[in-house]
Amino acid sequence: MIPDRETFHAALVARHGAERQAKFDSAHVAVCGLGGLGSNIAIALARAGVGHLHLIDFDHVEPSNLNRQQYAAAQVGLAKAEALRNNIAAINPYCEVIAETLRITPERVTSLFDSDDIVCEAFDRADQKAMLVSCVMEAFPQKPIVAASGMAGLASANDISTVRVSKHLYVCGDRVADAADGLGLYGARVLVCAAHQATMILRLIDGTEEP
Repeated sequence: MIPDRETFHAALVARHGAERQAKFDSAHVAVCGLGGLGSNIAIALARAGVGHLHLIDFDHVEPSNLNRQQYAAAQVGLAKAEALRNNIAAINPYCEVIAETLRITPERVTSLFDSDDIVCEAFDRADQKAMLVSCVMEAFPQKPIVAASGMAGLASANDISTVRVSKHLYVCGDRVADAADGLGLYGARVLVCAAHQATMILRLIDGTEEP
């Protein structure tokens, strides 16, 4: 049985406190890229009771995604944005989700993120990561960006950290291990990096600017 909104929210308040949960309730977060990072980040934010998620990815679920991404085998072939919206609805039916299946380009940035408080970069490719961060910083210089760099391979999870690169830019990862180097992508280590990103986002919502 799905709990009603009041019961669901009361459980979150019991865990987080009323003041902090109120901040989570009103927050708007964009998650750009819904793969191993983004799908896990979005699930973590939904479980925390973040009230508004903006999910963006142009891709569809593939069998190769299932070792590290928050999709089921039965969802192969579905648009990732729609599949993840369905999965979030099963976890937190009171989270307002906007799901968009599109490719983010420099021309789209200004219109995409007007209503979002925080932008989370969760792309696979380094050039796309750089494009998104650069465009958001130019279009929205006061908007926090939480990005990732380095979570491939099976090096120690303790190498993954969060650093504040500039006033509004945070980067999570080991900043070394690139999937393009043939190191492989393993669900557990990718999840550690995603957890760093989700935690930094929650800290920002709560008013804490330091990692």
